[in-house]
Amino acid sequence: EKRIASSLGGGLTGSRPRSRMMLAARPSAAVLRAAAQQAPRRGFATEKEIAMRISATKNIKKITSSMKMVSASKLRGDQNRLEAAKAFGAWTESTLGTQRTTFESINLGELESLPEGKNCVVAITSDKGLCGGVHSAIARGIRGLVNRYADADVSVVAVGEKGRSQLRRMVGPKMHSAVTEIAMPFTFALASNLAEQVMTEFESPAAVHVAFNKFKSAIAYVPTLTTITPFVGEGDGETLAAYEFEPEAKPDVLESLFEYYLATELYYGMMEGATSEQSSRMQAMENASKNAGELIDKLTLLYNRARQARITTELIEIISGASALD
Repeated sequence: EKRIASSLGGGLTGSRPRSRMMLAARPSAAVLRAAAQQAPRRGFATEKEIAMRISATKNIKKITSSMKMVSASKLRGDQNRLEAAKAFGAWTESTLGTQRTTFESINLGELESLPEGKNCVVAITSDKGLCGGVHSAIARGIRGLVNRYADADVSVVAVGEKGRSQLRRMVGPKMHSAVTEIAMPFTFALASNLAEQVMTEFESPAAVHVAFNKFKSAIAYVPTLTTITPFVGEGDGETLAAYEFEPEAKPDVLESLFEYYLATELYYGMMEGATSEQSSRMQAMENASKNAGELIDKLTLLYNRARQARITTELIEIISGASALD
């Protein structure tokens, strides 16, 4: 006891050193509160927490259901614009023999090589998300194209913020420029300005490739690559050999026609991509609403079980108290 008293301040005798020792060994309230906060939380969620999750999930379901209805109405407008734009793509296939290849075929090796020289790849996406993997399909396709033909001189121009952000991460050194903050829906004026920009920044390109999602149905789309090669004025492989031109005006006519040809393919790809995006967004919102409904059912069952357990516990306490009084 004397040793303990001396260690606590000295000079104390009797029972005081023991009480001082017990107070010194007992942890403070602040230490206990800190330990309780650091300890992992165990047990089930409370009824209030489950009810809050149910309410939040119901709000999310309302939002996704509304977005599905909006996408369905916009899809009708995009389909009408696509039907009007199909004439733009039809004349290039019949007159110029435009080559369109799916990225799946490219991965299987059906495209032997890219033209020698500068290859410009224009990726058609948009600034908005929440539409499934419609933008990721274009980005993955271009990444596979760049990796497959690593020796080719390829530069990528992205249309839309979603395509820019993904392609910058996947094929950063190949990124040349991007066009973002686009007013929807796409217009032919936008396609014409983009074609002029490509013609200005890429002088005499070996080929211009347009990557877009080709609309198949409300639940299906196909990532596609359109290859546009420059016109040949004379010699083997002369472009539009069946047509007669004024000798002096032929180079200027072919140059202007090629720019219009490029703008036509860009516009057609934009219409196909916009329709595919809306159909994918409608499908994604439908799946999100379905998943939210399933989650609400599971949370409701969990809430009912927690409520029943609480009521059962309260009944047991009441019965036990009544039995104790008897």
